[in-house]
Amino acid sequence: MADTMIEVAGVTKAFGTTQALCGVDLTADRARVLALLGPNGAGKTTLVRILATLLAPDDGYARIAGLDVVGDAAAIRQIIGLAGQYAAVDETLTGRENIALVGTLYHLGRAEVTRRTDEVLERFSLVDAADRQVKTYSGGMRRRLDLGASLIANPPVLILDEPTTGLDPRSRAEMWGFIESLVADGTTILLTTQYLDEADRLAHQIVVIDYGKVIAKGTADELKDQLGGDVVELRVASADDLGKALAAITGLGEGTPQVDAEERRMTLPAKGGAATLMAAARRLDESDITLDDLSLRRPSLDDVFMALTGHGAGADGAGSEDEDGSEPAAGSRGRRRRRT
Repeated sequence: MADTMIEVAGVTKAFGTTQALCGVDLTADRARVLALLGPNGAGKTTLVRILATLLAPDDGYARIAGLDVVGDAAAIRQIIGLAGQYAAVDETLTGRENIALVGTLYHLGRAEVTRRTDEVLERFSLVDAADRQVKTYSGGMRRRLDLGASLIANPPVLILDEPTTGLDPRSRAEMWGFIESLVADGTTILLTTQYLDEADRLAHQIVVIDYGKVIAKGTADELKDQLGGDVVELRVASADDLGKALAAITGLGEGTPQVDAEERRMTLPAKGGAATLMAAARRLDESDITLDDLSLRRPSLDDVFMALTGHGAGADGAGSEDEDGSEPAAGSRGRRRRRT
């Protein structure tokens, strides 16, 4: 379709005996955010590297704006921006120099580099720090600089690999605002993230990947509806009671209880709503379990993720995020060497 900017079909990738991707299919429409969710090692970064032309798929194909990531790699590098988990900036250069360098690598004219550098600095609130060395920047400022540099050529497609990892809440909120403004201006974004609230806020479509396979896709509301109604949530006062609580509520509702041992919390899909809540309360009381909290609420993406994968978004999946066991591959933004 004319509005499809990213298309992935049947993509597989293996590193030795480790199968990182197992026939992944997804599409991203123009001026929309596609969020790719999955635990560590699920295959997200491998897919990002393929889309960024840093890896070739073993089978299947991937296209950006109709261009093949293998046959048209050079052309694709001119129409994408890439920002990863760690800001790929030169600490010895100033913010202005970092952005201008990327513009030069995109073969923009000198006047165009100057104009667009000024625009990026203004857009990302870096004007006051523009002529300071980046080693004096905070983590949030570096991330904004990295994102700004990836946008100097106004790429129609932007790939963001966990762009808010490690940021404080204020910096995360600022980054969300930048992403929303980019989409409003027509940019298509592929966003990988472990923050489910981030996907809930930003994504028009969500793809959940685990062990190299797509296990669910849809809008946030569509995924939540898969749980079929409300969720009973309880928190025990003592971690020693988790096992007893699990035994007490098993069989209630229409699904398997999900346990977060670290938080002493348990959730259970509850199509029966208040009736399931009351039944859980009776069983827990009969089992002499002291609770800190017991409630009925609408499902969240966290509940969906736990139900689909059996673990939280930050847990390990098939293996390490570098599925081949190597150091992160050196890549490029345009022709800029960087870590991904």
